[in-house]
Amino acid sequence: MVEAVHNFVGGTWVAAKSGAVFESLNPATEAVLVTAPDSSADDVAAAVDAARQAYNGWRLTPAPRRGEILFRVAELLRDRKEAIARLMTQEMGKIIAETRGDVQEAIDMAYYMGGEGRRLLGYTAPVEMPNKFGMALRDSVGIVGLVTPWNFPVAVPSWKMLPALIAGNVVVWKPSEETPAVSAAFAKVFEDAGLPAGVLNLVTGAGDTGDALVSHPDVRIISFTGSTTTGLQVYTKAAGLGKKVTLEMGGKNAIIVMDDANLDLAIDAITWSAFGTTGQRCTATSRLIVQKGIKPRLVDALIAKAKSLKLGDGLDDGVDVGPLVNQKALDKVSGYMDVARQDGVKILTGGQRASVEKGFFFEPTLFDGVQRGMRVEQEEIFGPVLSIVEVDSLEEAIDVNNQVKYGLSSSIFTENVNAAFRAIRDLTTGIVYINHGTTGAEIQFPFGGTRGTGNGMREAGQAGLDSFTEWKSVYVDYSGRLQRAQIDTDAILGES
Repeated sequence: MVEAVHNFVGGTWVAAKSGAVFESLNPATEAVLVTAPDSSADDVAAAVDAARQAYNGWRLTPAPRRGEILFRVAELLRDRKEAIARLMTQEMGKIIAETRGDVQEAIDMAYYMGGEGRRLLGYTAPVEMPNKFGMALRDSVGIVGLVTPWNFPVAVPSWKMLPALIAGNVVVWKPSEETPAVSAAFAKVFEDAGLPAGVLNLVTGAGDTGDALVSHPDVRIISFTGSTTTGLQVYTKAAGLGKKVTLEMGGKNAIIVMDDANLDLAIDAITWSAFGTTGQRCTATSRLIVQKGIKPRLVDALIAKAKSLKLGDGLDDGVDVGPLVNQKALDKVSGYMDVARQDGVKILTGGQRASVEKGFFFEPTLFDGVQRGMRVEQEEIFGPVLSIVEVDSLEEAIDVNNQVKYGLSSSIFTENVNAAFRAIRDLTTGIVYINHGTTGAEIQFPFGGTRGTGNGMREAGQAGLDSFTEWKSVYVDYSGRLQRAQIDTDAILGES
């Protein structure tokens, strides 16, 4: 019997009002893992109504008390880390070591944002009049709608919902239709931590469900992570309704390797960044910009490394690379092999679906002879595919890095401190790594990108609160009498 998961609305686990369901598959075996509600606009409306009813009680709960609940969320996540990680591997495919890290990011964020309950820092500043005090405070906004992806089904929602909740907002969350089971398990943690009914609501479904959430007039903020195409559609619709929108979209990230790089360090970092999560990360390395002197040794080592990676079910011991998330993703990656061949790109290793009976597996792939401007160098493939671009100098490497439409993450391997600092200054991405791959983030620093990666907002760190709060400026006159500003009209208007 296939297990069924449900929506979480107003503190109750419920089916879709229509009774419709969809199936979530294990991408390593293609077996049905769970069924989940295929929600409609009616279900979204019910969730928004539950959030509306919960809002006043939650925003008036003292922030330190809100923080204590988030601290309990962290403790429960820590206790359930292995179970949630295993479920995540079954549902979206990445190996168990990576899913444990996914849950750990949520644990870290819950502790961090729980602590913000005793900060939520505003500021004071001098004011112009005597006997008057001025301050700026963060204020909650209301109902926040979250639309989140399948590749980090616990970490990414945590980056959004935890700052939203500590600030006093209420949440309606539409996760990816690829990960309803792990999303329900995550929502269950908040219920068990004592979050009041209606403060967090979960509604599963596909694109129509998300569209209903974006369109609902009572949802004040939309926070979206996903593809650039969908993100821009969300942005356009939400902006037309006057909503505040935060976007985290695509990436075409590069590692630059200079001739003086530590080769062993670079090889390990490139392999993990390109093929970890089967390349299905917005921060994955999909371009290797390499100086020509070191290229032969680096490429030979990468071919050997790629060929040594073991594909399989992410719960099995010794597996390095899991499946792509579904058949559509597998077909997309396969299609780029034809694109590469048409452009004269050489496939050094991989380049085909893995020979397995079941599952959506693709071999780790290296492209060589890639030139700037080629589709495989410009477009987000979102699979285990790395394009190698040869350059002569640091300046050329930085120029190649910066001329794609995305600007999320970049990296440089060099032993030259001057080159490293020039790269820090000149790489136009939201995240820059020195002698490290393009993946990985810590929750105390802002996460996000430039250009086509986002709309200027950031997640995590103190910056994460900006997406889910409004500033309120307060002036207090304690003189006990009306004061009038003395205006020098000659100084303002000039001599007549």
